[in-house]
Amino acid sequence: MPVSPDAPQGRSSVQVPLPAHDACLFLDVDGTLLDFAMTPDGVCVDEDLIELLRGTARVTQGAFALISGRSIAEIDRLFAPLRLPVAGVHGYERRDAGGTLHRQSVLDERLPSARLALEEFAGSHVGLLLEDKQSALALHYRRVPHLEESARVIVARLLISLLPEYELLEGDAVLEIKPVAHNKATAIEAFLRESPFAGRVPVFLGDDLTDYDGFVAVRKHGGVAIAVGDRMSAQWHLADPAAARAWLRAYVQQSGAPS
Repeated sequence: MPVSPDAPQGRSSVQVPLPAHDACLFLDVDGTLLDFAMTPDGVCVDEDLIELLRGTARVTQGAFALISGRSIAEIDRLFAPLRLPVAGVHGYERRDAGGTLHRQSVLDERLPSARLALEEFAGSHVGLLLEDKQSALALHYRRVPHLEESARVIVARLLISLLPEYELLEGDAVLEIKPVAHNKATAIEAFLRESPFAGRVPVFLGDDLTDYDGFVAVRKHGGVAIAVGDRMSAQWHLADPAAARAWLRAYVQQSGAPS
């Protein structure tokens, strides 16, 4: 993907260029590939999108991965029957292009008490949703934005007992306690050491602060960061997930594969 040294660091005013044939693609899921829904289970994945992802995997010769805060099990459920290379829970778990699963087997013994406290808190406030990812805990307040401050207080209090191994990650209407040792950069770096990603120019699409580490990783390797929506800035910008899907479709069509 050709990028001028003068490429804007905010929203680009020109059409986002399509990847070259030697690129590898990394896509965030929620807010980037999929439109947000009121709950994580409410997102829409239709057959057209499944075919688009299948086409993307084909034209990249498999050098295409989803990099998500969701678990791999959730990603597989959403995009069935596809089983793509994927990093889940912000890099804590990863499935490589050969299908091998990489995951830390030992969980922190302090996490269950934090989980119980958040379960009780969410259970006492209608509209709050606790997403239990086993190795991370995400408290969603999209349906009850007036509870954001209360949610921040309890998450901050619980995080203190988990430092320094855990950190707070803020997403779109969600507060997440996650392991420090893993993030989207560590996941992308791992993929780039493996076939068929190794030696290719990395391109990453993301939409919020949870994707910042991924932006840094691809730039480190001479790649390109593309921000989706208005929560992040990057070399290039796409307005929303619909624009991101249209961009991906144009890439697949340009490369000669059906989308």
